[in-house]
Amino acid sequence: MLTVVAFIVALALLIAVHEYGHYRVAVACGVKVLRFSVGFGKPILRWQRPGSPTEFVVGMLPLGGYVKMLDEREAPVAPEERHLAFNNRPLAQRAAVVAAGPAANLLLAILLYAGVNWMGVQEPQPVLAAPVAGSTAQAAGLEGGERVTEAAFEGEALQPVQSFEDLRWLLTRGALDGQNVRIAYQPAGAGTGPTRQATLQLDRIGAREADMQLFRKIGIVGPWTPPVLGEVQADGAAAKAGLRQGDTVLRIGDTAIGDGPQLREAIRASVQGSEARTQVWQVERGSEQLSLPVTPVVVTEQDTSFGRVNAYVGGPPEMMTVRYGPIEGLRNGAVKTWEVSVLTLRMMGRMLIGQASIKNLSGPLTIADYAGKSASLGLTQYLTFLALISVSLGILNLLPLPVLDGGHLMYFLWEAVTGRTVSEVWLDRLQRGGVAALLLMTSIALFNDVSRIFG
Repeated sequence: MLTVVAFIVALALLIAVHEYGHYRVAVACGVKVLRFSVGFGKPILRWQRPGSPTEFVVGMLPLGGYVKMLDEREAPVAPEERHLAFNNRPLAQRAAVVAAGPAANLLLAILLYAGVNWMGVQEPQPVLAAPVAGSTAQAAGLEGGERVTEAAFEGEALQPVQSFEDLRWLLTRGALDGQNVRIAYQPAGAGTGPTRQATLQLDRIGAREADMQLFRKIGIVGPWTPPVLGEVQADGAAAKAGLRQGDTVLRIGDTAIGDGPQLREAIRASVQGSEARTQVWQVERGSEQLSLPVTPVVVTEQDTSFGRVNAYVGGPPEMMTVRYGPIEGLRNGAVKTWEVSVLTLRMMGRMLIGQASIKNLSGPLTIADYAGKSASLGLTQYLTFLALISVSLGILNLLPLPVLDGGHLMYFLWEAVTGRTVSEVWLDRLQRGGVAALLLMTSIALFNDVSRIFG
């Protein structure tokens, strides 16, 4: 039920804001708006303010919306109202009306990110876990336990790192853009002593998409957490080995375990071929130490086999509250919206030329799933989710597809350059092509949704 409610609220808000952008600017430009609709199909709610020509409607199917304006291309217009028709407004005003929808979504994202900044959010402290063996982080000399204080792309001035999520976002952008990242850190146990610096050579990774394999290549898969076991699944590999919730893992074989991510890596690496080898775990339980043979189970995902012990591995990380003031929070909201927009466009471009997998496309099922999960985690997580989807909706609608706002802006650009409108023949051809492209994208996204959730 939470997933359904969170999904409907998200759709309704994002669609209403998008269409309100069109509506508000159309009215400001002197265009007569006949209907403002959130949703399609049979109206379940409608009203009209006294003296207003606009009918406001909530449709039965909440998968879109529209603003119907007076337009001579769609229906006859009385001579005395021709000046109110959309098609008779100056080119700049028509372009402003069309661009206002995506712009409203981007403005909403700024406000949502700013709201999260003002409210404050609990995030892991920027303390690094032991790097993955053979990774970029290990090659840079990191060992685990370092507290990152500043970071930036190579060649830029170092900026303060507020939390581990700040660092993860910078690493994601750097890996996808092929930019190295320089960090300043305090070594493990150094307290407030002098910092050291290291450069992560992310330009050598050749990243195509932001998934767990990318962070394994970087070597920073998560913040430092204690190597303890959480909930142990009954009849799972951990339970059969005699492990219990609260056990602290000290060693696996000859390898000392310093944190939760390192423990997870050791479990994953227990698989050789299609079989898992038995590992001798030295664990601390209360005041005693035990040696227990553990045989992980083999799990195969996307043609990759790895080990699991059917227990929650790693304790919670050290958390901190990240909060910004009014001006700084708004500025950071604008910066985050810009960065997410640029990253979204780059990923779309890479998918178009085959440099990134089309598996990155997500449809309504995945969005609904994430809506429910983020809502269950709290208000700030849900607002962050809404901001991300609002950016995606704004950028998607700016794509130069004839059925989207970006397609209409493309027509207006042609009109501005040539001095004439696109012919009816070409409008029909482009419209058909745009519908086909959008249907193809939707089909791929739905297939990806089904594969993620039910595959």
